[in-house]
Parts: sequence; C-alpha cells; structure tokens
Amino acid sequence: MLASLLLLATAVVAAPSADTGCTRDQLQAVADSIVAAQTAGNPALVKPAAAADVAVTENRQSSSLASSILSRALKPDHVRSSLDTTQCATYTEMIVASGAKPYEIGVQVFLAPGDASAIHRVDTIYTSTGDWLFNITGTLYWASKESWTTIPEAQRDTRAVIQAAADAYCDIFSNKSTVVPWGTPCARLEGGSYTGKGAADDSCNVGIPSGVTLTKRRYVIDETIGAVDVMMAFADLPDSHDFRVEKGKLRYVHTMTVMTGAKGKSGGAKGRRRGVTSEIKESL
Repeated sequence: MLASLLLLATAVVAAPSADTGCTRDQLQAVADSIVAAQTAGNPALVKPAAAADVAVTENRQSSSLASSILSRALKPDHVRSSLDTTQCATYTEMIVASGAKPYEIGVQVFLAPGDASAIHRVDTIYTSTGDWLFNITGTLYWASKESWTTIPEAQRDTRAVIQAAADAYCDIFSNKSTVVPWGTPCARLEGGSYTGKGAADDSCNVGIPSGVTLTKRRYVIDETIGAVDVMMAFADLPDSHDFRVEKGKLRYVHTMTVMTGAKGKSGGAKGRRRGVTSEIKESL
C-alpha cells in the first residue's frame, strides 16, 4: 500500500497540469523579452507586464525590475532558455563577454499557472569579476561548444527524474552517501573553469566539497531539452546550478556562485567555497 501511495505521489508531482494555459511559444516570447530588456537596459520591454504584487529578487535580495540588472544595457554574446509549461516559468542564461564589465546572468520568470497574462515572480542570479572562478572568456568558450538541443520525445525524462538528478547532485555536498546519476561523459562549467576535455570519460564527479548545505531551492524544469535550473543558497551564498539530464544521467552542469559585495556577505560560506578552490582546480 505504501509503495502504491508513493508511486501515486510521484505521478502527481511529475504530471503536467492540464489547465496551466502556458504554451512553449508563449514562454519563448517571455524569454525573448528578457533578452530584449537586458540588451536595451529597459525592464519595460519584459512581456507580459509584471503583476502589481510581483516578487523580485536579485542575488537572493529583494529588488525591483526597475533597479535590477535588466536596467543596465548589456548585450548578451550567448543566450539559452528553458521553458517550463507545467509551472508557467522560464529560465534564461545570458553571457555578456563584451563591454566595460563582463557578466553571467541567470533569470527565472514565473507566470501564474492558468494565467499567462502577468509575471508574478522574477529571480535573478548574476556573477562578475571577483565571483567564484569567474572567467568570462572560459564561460563563453565552453558554453558555446555544448549541445542543449531538443531531445526526441520518446527519449525524454520525466520532470521527476530530471529534478531528482539535480537534487542528488545538490544533496551530495552535505551527504556523501547520496547516489548521484553521474553521466559519462559529463562536463561541469563552474565560473569559467571546465571539467570536460571532449573525452568519452569526462566527469562531473570532481571537486565536490563536504559539509555544505544547498538549500532554498527553486526550480525551472524543461523536459523537452532535459534541463533544470536550481536557484538556491550555497550555504549562505546566492547560487544557480543549471543541469542538462540525458537518459536520467547528468550531462552538463553550469554553476554561478556570488561571492562579492553584500550579496555574498557570508564570511563562513565564502570560506567553505574558497576552501575547495585548489581541489577543483587540480581536477580541471
């Protein structure tokens, strides 16, 4: 009986809602408007318009669209988006390698399920010079080489499988007994550092610290490309981990961790992140 209930619960979580009212075309338009707003430095270009009670966070601090990084004119050199038709949400990765200051920017946007007429939440994580392993040249180079293309429908993983793979990766930081579905090959882009060499045995299972909790997770999941972005607190630091999952296994991991300014103010968390720098660099 318990097993049956667990299977039913999993099915309820994984099954798309029939009345979300969000199509991939609608969500692609939202993602495109984020890029247009960032390029122009004009948050008013974000469509649909924000609801009156829209919640906005930037590097895990309360903000507003008008004062956010979207108000700075930054032309992305690389863009990739995930479209979550179950939650009516999008995630857009933008790499800005030109201009006076480089940035890597991740934006999650949530519409109300069943009502695609307004934006109800916007969460942004962005990194720049001084943040964890930040090197925009490496970030752009490696991200541009990866393939996050559409997965044939018969080969797609469920939402539950995709999220479980991401959660296992996040959980192993605090629980080394966690079984992570490592793919082979798998490549991790961390700041501008890359674990992949284009070899069949490339691994993401390197430089994983111990005793660190990854909490307050917020997900955007796109089964069509096998992607899930998780915005969270890495210990106390603002963080985004973006995953590509193929046949239940991790294929790509992109990470951003904010370590500069008030947004990355936790000294203890900084110490734990910096404490694994040599271990990660030795493995890259």
